[in-house]
Amino acid sequence: MCDLWRHTLEETVPVGAIPEQLEMALAADQVEHPRRAQWLKLYNAGSFFDSQAIPAADWPKLALKAQSFERLVVECHPKLIREDRILPFQRLLGSGTRLELALGLETAHPEVLERLNKGIDRESFQRSAHWIRIHDMDLRVFVLVKPPFLNESEALEWACRSIDFAFDCGANTISLIPTRSGNGALESLSARGEFAPPRPETLESALAYGIQLGRGRVFADTWDLEKLEPDAIRCSSLRARLEQANQMQRI
Repeated sequence: MCDLWRHTLEETVPVGAIPEQLEMALAADQVEHPRRAQWLKLYNAGSFFDSQAIPAADWPKLALKAQSFERLVVECHPKLIREDRILPFQRLLGSGTRLELALGLETAHPEVLERLNKGIDRESFQRSAHWIRIHDMDLRVFVLVKPPFLNESEALEWACRSIDFAFDCGANTISLIPTRSGNGALESLSARGEFAPPRPETLESALAYGIQLGRGRVFADTWDLEKLEPDAIRCSSLRARLEQANQMQRI
Protein backbone atom coordinates (compact mmCIF):
# COMPACT_ATOMS: atom_id res chain seq x y z
CA MET A 1 0.00 0.00 0.00
CA CYS A 2 3.03 2.26 0.11
CA ASP A 3 3.39 4.85 -2.64
CA LEU A 4 7.03 5.65 -1.92
CA TRP A 5 8.14 3.35 -4.75
CA ARG A 6 7.62 6.39 -6.98
CA HIS A 7 10.74 7.93 -5.40
CA THR A 8 13.03 4.91 -5.77
CA LEU A 9 15.58 4.22 -8.49
CA GLU A 10 15.72 1.22 -10.79
CA GLU A 11 19.42 0.73 -10.10
CA THR A 12 21.62 0.64 -7.00
CA VAL A 13 23.26 3.99 -6.35
CA PRO A 14 27.07 4.19 -6.56
CA VAL A 15 29.10 3.58 -3.43
CA GLY A 16 29.61 6.89 -1.65
CA ALA A 17 26.52 8.63 -2.99
CA ILE A 18 24.35 8.06 0.09
CA PRO A 19 26.98 9.16 2.66
CA GLU A 20 27.51 12.29 0.55
CA GLN A 21 23.78 12.94 0.51
CA LEU A 22 23.63 12.52 4.29
CA GLU A 23 26.57 14.90 4.74
CA MET A 24 24.80 17.56 2.68
CA ALA A 25 21.51 17.06 4.55
CA LEU A 26 23.16 17.34 7.97
CA ALA A 27 25.04 20.47 6.93
CA ALA A 28 21.85 22.10 5.65
CA ASP A 29 19.97 21.13 8.80
CA GLN A 30 22.71 22.59 10.99
CA VAL A 31 22.22 25.95 9.28
CA GLU A 32 18.44 25.85 9.72
CA HIS A 33 18.44 24.25 13.18
CA PRO A 34 21.69 25.09 15.03
CA ARG A 35 20.64 23.05 18.05
CA ARG A 36 21.89 19.54 17.36
CA ALA A 37 19.22 16.85 17.08
CA GLN A 38 19.48 13.76 19.26
CA TRP A 39 17.89 11.26 16.87
CA LEU A 40 18.61 10.52 13.22
CA LYS A 41 16.20 8.85 10.78
CA LEU A 42 17.52 7.38 7.56
CA TYR A 43 14.41 6.51 5.56
CA ASN A 44 15.11 5.40 2.02
CA ALA A 45 11.61 4.64 0.66
CA GLY A 46 12.49 0.96 1.02
CA SER A 47 14.55 -1.25 3.29
CA PHE A 48 17.86 -0.03 4.68
CA PHE A 49 19.22 -3.59 4.78
CA ASP A 50 18.27 -4.38 1.19
CA SER A 51 21.65 -4.80 -0.54
CA GLN A 52 20.14 -3.40 -3.73
CA ALA A 53 19.15 -0.20 -1.94
CA ILE A 54 21.99 0.71 0.45
CA PRO A 55 25.44 -0.65 -0.51
CA ALA A 56 27.06 -2.39 2.45
CA ALA A 57 30.29 -0.59 1.52
CA ASP A 58 28.60 2.64 2.68
CA TRP A 59 27.82 1.32 6.15
CA PRO A 60 31.05 2.44 7.86
CA LYS A 61 30.64 6.07 6.75
CA LEU A 62 26.92 6.09 7.59
CA ALA A 63 27.57 4.54 11.00
CA LEU A 64 30.31 7.08 11.69
CA LYS A 65 27.92 9.94 10.99
CA ALA A 66 25.23 8.33 13.12
CA GLN A 67 27.57 7.97 16.11
CA SER A 68 27.01 11.64 16.96
CA PHE A 69 23.35 10.85 17.64
CA GLU A 70 21.76 8.98 20.53
CA ARG A 71 19.53 6.94 18.23
CA LEU A 72 19.39 5.88 14.58
CA VAL A 73 16.06 4.82 13.06
CA VAL A 74 16.05 2.90 9.76
CA GLU A 75 13.33 1.15 7.75
CA CYS A 76 13.36 -2.59 7.17
CA HIS A 77 10.93 -5.08 5.68
CA PRO A 78 10.15 -7.81 8.25
CA LYS A 79 11.41 -10.45 5.79
CA LEU A 80 14.84 -8.77 5.70
CA ILE A 81 15.53 -9.16 9.41
CA ARG A 82 18.75 -11.14 9.00
CA GLU A 83 21.53 -11.63 11.50
CA ASP A 84 24.30 -11.50 8.89
CA ARG A 85 23.30 -7.98 7.80
CA ILE A 86 21.88 -6.18 10.80
CA LEU A 87 24.30 -7.24 13.53
CA PRO A 88 27.45 -6.10 11.64
CA PHE A 89 25.89 -2.68 11.16
CA GLN A 90 24.86 -2.52 14.80
CA ARG A 91 28.48 -3.21 15.78
CA LEU A 92 29.65 -0.38 13.51
CA LEU A 93 27.37 2.01 15.39
CA GLY A 94 28.99 1.16 18.70
CA SER A 95 27.40 1.28 22.13
CA GLY A 96 26.69 5.01 22.13
CA THR A 97 24.02 4.96 19.42
CA ARG A 98 20.91 2.86 19.80
CA LEU A 99 19.53 1.21 16.66
CA GLU A 100 15.78 1.28 16.07
CA LEU A 101 14.21 -0.71 13.24
CA ALA A 102 10.97 0.56 11.70
CA LEU A 103 8.81 -2.28 10.35
CA GLY A 104 5.55 -2.06 8.44
CA LEU A 105 2.92 -4.26 10.05
CA GLU A 106 0.16 -2.37 8.20
CA THR A 107 -2.65 -4.27 9.94
CA ALA A 108 -3.14 -7.14 12.35
CA HIS A 109 -6.28 -8.21 10.47
CA PRO A 110 -5.09 -11.60 9.15
CA GLU A 111 -7.21 -11.71 6.00
CA VAL A 112 -6.57 -8.10 5.03
CA LEU A 113 -2.85 -8.48 5.70
CA GLU A 114 -2.76 -11.43 3.32
CA ARG A 115 -4.67 -9.50 0.65
CA LEU A 116 -2.19 -6.61 0.89
CA ASN A 117 0.39 -8.98 -0.62
CA LYS A 118 3.13 -7.83 1.73
CA GLY A 119 4.57 -11.32 1.98
CA ILE A 120 4.22 -11.64 5.75
CA ASP A 121 1.65 -12.86 8.23
CA ARG A 122 1.18 -12.12 11.91
CA GLU A 123 3.40 -15.01 12.99
CA SER A 124 6.34 -14.01 10.78
CA PHE A 125 6.03 -10.43 12.00
CA GLN A 126 6.11 -11.66 15.60
CA ARG A 127 9.28 -13.64 14.88
CA SER A 128 10.99 -10.60 13.39
CA ALA A 129 9.93 -8.45 16.32
CA HIS A 130 11.22 -11.06 18.78
CA TRP A 131 14.58 -11.16 17.00
CA ILE A 132 14.88 -7.37 17.29
CA ARG A 133 14.14 -7.43 21.01
CA ILE A 134 16.56 -10.21 21.92
CA HIS A 135 19.34 -8.39 20.06
CA ASP A 136 18.87 -5.24 22.12
CA MET A 137 17.31 -3.01 19.46
CA ASP A 138 14.12 -1.00 19.53
CA LEU A 139 11.09 -1.59 17.35
CA ARG A 140 8.98 1.03 15.59
CA VAL A 141 5.84 -0.21 13.82
CA PHE A 142 3.86 1.35 10.99
CA VAL A 143 0.09 0.76 11.15
CA LEU A 144 -2.29 1.72 8.37
CA VAL A 145 -5.52 3.39 9.44
CA LYS A 146 -8.27 2.04 7.19
CA PRO A 147 -6.49 -0.23 4.73
CA PRO A 148 -8.58 -1.54 1.82
CA PHE A 149 -11.43 -3.98 2.36
CA LEU A 150 -12.56 -2.41 5.69
CA ASN A 151 -15.46 -0.05 6.33
CA GLU A 152 -15.12 2.90 8.70
CA SER A 153 -16.15 1.14 11.93
CA GLU A 154 -14.00 -1.89 11.09
CA ALA A 155 -11.13 0.47 10.32
CA LEU A 156 -11.14 1.97 13.81
CA GLU A 157 -11.55 -1.42 15.47
CA TRP A 158 -8.62 -2.92 13.57
CA ALA A 159 -6.44 0.14 13.98
CA CYS A 160 -6.86 -0.30 17.74
CA ARG A 161 -6.32 -4.05 17.57
CA SER A 162 -3.23 -3.50 15.42
CA ILE A 163 -1.88 -1.06 18.03
CA ASP A 164 -2.43 -3.72 20.71
CA PHE A 165 -0.71 -6.34 18.55
CA ALA A 166 2.29 -4.08 17.87
CA PHE A 167 2.76 -3.31 21.55
CA ASP A 168 2.41 -7.01 22.37
CA CYS A 169 5.24 -7.61 19.89
CA GLY A 170 7.44 -5.22 21.87
CA ALA A 171 7.08 -1.98 19.90
CA ASN A 172 8.24 1.14 21.68
CA THR A 173 6.84 3.47 18.99
CA ILE A 174 3.86 3.18 16.65
CA SER A 175 3.22 5.43 13.65
CA LEU A 176 -0.38 5.58 12.47
CA ILE A 177 -0.56 6.25 8.75
CA PRO A 178 -3.90 7.10 7.13
CA THR A 179 -4.04 4.97 4.01
CA ARG A 180 -3.59 7.27 1.01
CA SER A 181 -4.20 6.74 -2.66
CA GLY A 182 -1.38 7.34 -5.10
CA ASN A 183 0.12 3.93 -5.81
CA GLY A 184 -2.28 2.88 -8.55
CA ALA A 185 -3.64 -0.18 -6.80
CA LEU A 186 -5.74 1.86 -4.40
CA GLU A 187 -7.31 3.79 -7.24
CA SER A 188 -8.43 0.50 -8.78
CA LEU A 189 -9.81 -0.72 -5.46
CA SER A 190 -11.58 2.60 -4.95
CA ALA A 191 -13.28 2.27 -8.32
CA ARG A 192 -14.60 -1.12 -7.18
CA GLY A 193 -15.82 0.30 -3.87
CA GLU A 194 -13.22 -1.59 -1.83
CA PHE A 195 -11.25 1.40 -0.58
CA ALA A 196 -11.82 4.93 0.66
CA PRO A 197 -9.49 7.04 2.82
CA PRO A 198 -10.29 7.15 6.54
CA ARG A 199 -12.33 9.94 8.00
CA PRO A 200 -10.34 12.41 10.12
CA GLU A 201 -12.18 11.34 13.26
CA THR A 202 -11.11 7.73 12.70
CA LEU A 203 -7.45 8.74 12.67
CA GLU A 204 -7.92 10.93 15.77
CA SER A 205 -9.77 8.19 17.64
CA ALA A 206 -7.07 5.63 16.86
CA LEU A 207 -4.39 8.06 18.04
CA ALA A 208 -6.30 8.75 21.26
CA TYR A 209 -6.69 5.02 21.90
CA GLY A 210 -2.98 4.36 21.42
CA ILE A 211 -1.77 7.25 23.56
CA GLN A 212 -4.17 6.47 26.39
CA LEU A 213 -2.82 2.93 26.63
CA GLY A 214 0.42 4.35 28.03
CA ARG A 215 2.47 1.48 26.57
CA GLY A 216 4.73 3.57 24.34
CA ARG A 217 4.77 6.51 21.97
CA VAL A 218 2.04 6.70 19.34
CA PHE A 219 2.12 9.20 16.49
CA ALA A 220 -0.30 10.13 13.72
CA ASP A 221 1.24 10.87 10.32
CA THR A 222 0.18 14.33 9.12
CA TRP A 223 1.64 14.05 5.62
CA ASP A 224 -0.91 14.95 2.91
CA LEU A 225 -3.49 15.59 5.61
CA GLU A 226 -5.50 17.73 3.20
CA LYS A 227 -6.45 14.51 1.39
CA LEU A 228 -8.43 13.52 4.49
CA GLU A 229 -9.83 16.96 5.20
CA PRO A 230 -10.08 19.17 2.09
CA ASP A 231 -11.60 22.11 3.99
CA ALA A 232 -8.63 24.39 4.73
CA ILE A 233 -9.87 25.67 8.10
CA ARG A 234 -10.86 22.27 9.43
CA CYS A 235 -7.62 20.76 8.08
CA SER A 236 -5.56 23.40 9.88
CA SER A 237 -7.39 22.67 13.14
CA LEU A 238 -6.98 18.92 12.66
CA ARG A 239 -3.27 19.29 11.97
CA ALA A 240 -2.80 21.41 15.10
CA ARG A 241 -4.58 18.85 17.28
CA LEU A 242 -2.64 15.91 15.85
CA GLU A 243 0.71 17.65 16.11
CA GLN A 244 0.05 18.67 19.70
CA ALA A 245 -0.95 15.10 20.59
CA ASN A 246 2.14 13.78 18.80
CA GLN A 247 4.48 16.11 20.67
CA MET A 248 2.87 15.99 24.12
CA GLN A 249 1.59 12.38 23.98
CA ARG A 250 -1.61 13.60 25.55
CA ILE A 251 -5.13 13.99 24.17
